[in-house]
Amino acid sequence: MILPIVAYGAPILRTVAKDITPDHPGLAKLIEDMWETMYASNGVGLAAPQINRDIRLFVMDSSQIFENLDDDEEGKYPDAPGIKQVFINAHIKSLNGEEWAYNEGCLSIPKIREDVYRSEEVTLEYVDEQFVPHTKTFNGITARVILHEYDHIEGKLFIDYLKPLKKRMLKGKLDDISKGKVRVDYKMTFQK
Repeated sequence: MILPIVAYGAPILRTVAKDITPDHPGLAKLIEDMWETMYASNGVGLAAPQINRDIRLFVMDSSQIFENLDDDEEGKYPDAPGIKQVFINAHIKSLNGEEWAYNEGCLSIPKIREDVYRSEEVTLEYVDEQFVPHTKTFNGITARVILHEYDHIEGKLFIDYLKPLKKRMLKGKLDDISKGKVRVDYKMTFQK
């Protein structure tokens, strides 16, 4: 089932999400719905707060980015061909490498894209959908998508990385999004 994506302005997007247990109600169906929602809205990642759930869960598929790279970007990222994965109860252990810029967008903040600097590499502790624990290091585009989705479960948004002047310039657009004055081709819910 395709779920509505919560728009910028909703308090859930500023909430630090909670760890869950294997007996979390309807978890398998929720994960299935998140994949369906993410693909239906042309996203490469989706975090539970974006569908109005305050739990530490996100899905991501960086392979889509590699499938759509421009010729001049071929071979540029070390994590090709990307991964498709579920992350539950993720917690960052370390960030390493140089910070680098990449033009990010967010399904909860449609029609706004900005360059954001993030670390090259992230080491995460998490459990998969079978609640098997992992500690793993990711780099390149995959690390970027993970860090973007991880921010969602920490109550952060990519616009938080922008300089104050840039944020002021975007204020009108952000206000419009929070009021529902934006056209998207996927289901969204807006604050009243």
